[in-house]
Amino acid sequence: MTGRVRPLALLPGLAVSVLIAAAALGIGVLAPVLGAPVVAILVGLIVRQVAGLRPSWAAGVAFAAKPVLQASIVLFGAGMSLRQIAEVGADGLPVMLGTLAIALCGGYVLGRLLRVEPDVGALVTYGTAICGASAIATMSAVIGASGATVAYAITVIVVFNVLGALLFPVIGHALGLSGQAFALWAGTAVNDTSSVVAAATAYGGAAVAAAAVVVKLTRTLAIVPLALVESWRRQRKDAQSGGRRIVWWRLVPAFLVFFLLAAGVNSLGVIPDAAHEPIRTAATVGTTIAMAGVGLSASLKELRATGLRPLLLGGMLWVVVAASSLALQAISHHW
Repeated sequence: MTGRVRPLALLPGLAVSVLIAAAALGIGVLAPVLGAPVVAILVGLIVRQVAGLRPSWAAGVAFAAKPVLQASIVLFGAGMSLRQIAEVGADGLPVMLGTLAIALCGGYVLGRLLRVEPDVGALVTYGTAICGASAIATMSAVIGASGATVAYAITVIVVFNVLGALLFPVIGHALGLSGQAFALWAGTAVNDTSSVVAAATAYGGAAVAAAAVVVKLTRTLAIVPLALVESWRRQRKDAQSGGRRIVWWRLVPAFLVFFLLAAGVNSLGVIPDAAHEPIRTAATVGTTIAMAGVGLSASLKELRATGLRPLLLGGMLWVVVAASSLALQAISHHW
């Protein structure tokens, strides 16, 4: 989808996402452990496989899956203070750095063992280690990956995004994780921000989701030094490469800045206490709409086209990161 999209073009796909979200919110009341955002992903997936992604829906679905989600994350920030953000980020830093190192090393080793094409392996590894599709999009520009390679990597990541949103709350309850421990686990071990928010909301509501977002966005900042290192490594390997230039100030997503600004406004006491609950409700509803868009965007046909080896790499790396995050938390007495 290129160029500017007219507002009216968003309505069909956005309306479908809202309808799915409304149904998911109702089901979520009956199945609170599963949660509305996770239900929205599942219903969206079913609708996509049955009805396909109609051309008239595409713009609205993309809008739901990204801008609506980002706006919801900013709303989560309005319920936090900068002190909370600093505490959560600093407290989880050893686990974040540990899982990041394990993901990068594990991706390199497993990619070679599975003989995954190097660019696909690199993008799946970065997507798992940092922030899902956003990391893949950034790193694809750094390494000059083809469109097909990017599509393969994103499809693999989407599969484990959905599984993360579905399975993490169930496993977390089985392990008896506290809200703080689950937020740290989801923030360090789930690939994409959308699924982090879905899993954390299903597990403990807005408070756990806000903490998980802080961990996830702190982890996202790793994209800046890693992109610089990857760019240097690639250029050193091929000094004659004419790859695309990266605009470094764009590597930190704008919604992260607004999330911190919203938390800053709340820290100053500008947002009254009475407004916190409506804001949390709006954030949860927005997240559910976004998850409907994510489900509608996932294609099982595209998954089959990726082949088995990249999928195996993504799955094995996902399990390794999830297990290592729990292990590091246990070692550092987070749960």
